[in-house]
Amino acid sequence: MRRTIFTTLSAGLLALNICSSHAATKVEPGFTPIFDGTTLKGWKLIGGKNEGYVVQNGAIVCPKTGGGNLYTEKEYSNFVLRFEFKLSENGNNGVGIRAPLGGDAAYVGMEIQVLDDNGPEYKGKLEPWQYHGSVYNIAPAKQGSLKPTGQWNVEEIVADGRHIQVTVNGKVIVDTNLNDVRDPKTIEKHPGMFRDSGHIGFLGHGTHVEFRNLRVKELPKSTADNTAPPGFTALFNGKDLSGWKGLPKGPNDNPLKRAQLSPEKLAEEQTKANERMRQHWTVVNGVLNFDGKGDSLCTMKDYGDFELLVDWKIHEKGDSGIYLRGSPQVQIWDPKDLKPNPKGEGSGGLYNNQKNPSGPLKLADKPIGEWNRFRIVMVGEKVHILLNNEIVVNNTTLENYWDRKQPIFPTGQIELQNHGNNLYFKNVYLREIPRK
Repeated sequence: MRRTIFTTLSAGLLALNICSSHAATKVEPGFTPIFDGTTLKGWKLIGGKNEGYVVQNGAIVCPKTGGGNLYTEKEYSNFVLRFEFKLSENGNNGVGIRAPLGGDAAYVGMEIQVLDDNGPEYKGKLEPWQYHGSVYNIAPAKQGSLKPTGQWNVEEIVADGRHIQVTVNGKVIVDTNLNDVRDPKTIEKHPGMFRDSGHIGFLGHGTHVEFRNLRVKELPKSTADNTAPPGFTALFNGKDLSGWKGLPKGPNDNPLKRAQLSPEKLAEEQTKANERMRQHWTVVNGVLNFDGKGDSLCTMKDYGDFELLVDWKIHEKGDSGIYLRGSPQVQIWDPKDLKPNPKGEGSGGLYNNQKNPSGPLKLADKPIGEWNRFRIVMVGEKVHILLNNEIVVNNTTLENYWDRKQPIFPTGQIELQNHGNNLYFKNVYLREIPRK
């Protein structure tokens, strides 16, 4: 139903073009202008070349001699963006969405391609995902929507959760669900496709392109705790410990050791672990609480490739982690507790890696006592980790802590680890990624 509504809006409201380049922006109900037609107030230039971007005749212009990335100062999550654009011959630009200010937006955010498909430099030479309107290197666009160069085109971009829709001159050319992306190489290249908010921007490539009549309508985003987003399953129901089990003590916390136990002995050890788990893990007001005295908490089910969301909170000197496929670990700790953490690194690193990077790319932790969110994407041996919407691990191999001579196990349980501290978790969601 949602897609039908957007398609109808595209066919109807996008017809409200402003033909004169000097005319005021037509603002539909619910939309807010993000360009005042005369200045670049509310925008920020990153990596600008020469004059960067200029305002001419009511349009934002990327001159042939300029360029760089011009971003909104404000960040957006779910939205409808409407604008007009005009290409020169071989014009090449892009619309960054949910992008951070640094890095290549096509990979650390997403880029909706802006391109003169029929220009002599490109005609007959493009990959399907390079044509105008494509989610660059992710989702190809249908061709044939562009007007000749030098004429104004009308475009709408809808980003609603994982649903991305692009409409050009009344024709829907992209209608995709990012949750359907399963190709491991695409996932490896694009941690930014998993971001849920960021800046909108123009990504200049040294050609003349113009934009005008820019307006945005922000769409609602669910904030209800322990209610899974579309495509995800809630591993924690917010009420009890259904779906969770305890971790056997001693050597049997090692999955290789557990695999050697007889079924009877394994059942005995698991029963003991479950009894200890219930003594120290409780649910209070929709939050998993750990009292600091027991063992780690594990999913009953094993998982292969997945996207995992986990909200967590610690006290000062708190120390925890997330085991993936039964192996340690995505680190959680206090960056100011220098005894275990002499470098003062933030959370999110692959702590037990030896050959591959183990530390996070940046410090993205919120102040102690506030809720943090991990978004962990694991495909094959590779892991992306976003902490509070910042990429802290980018396509890094997670090593097998239990046997470093072999790769990480293909499947395994997810564990909420402890080191004798009070811990808090909620909003634990998982989306399995089927293997091709």
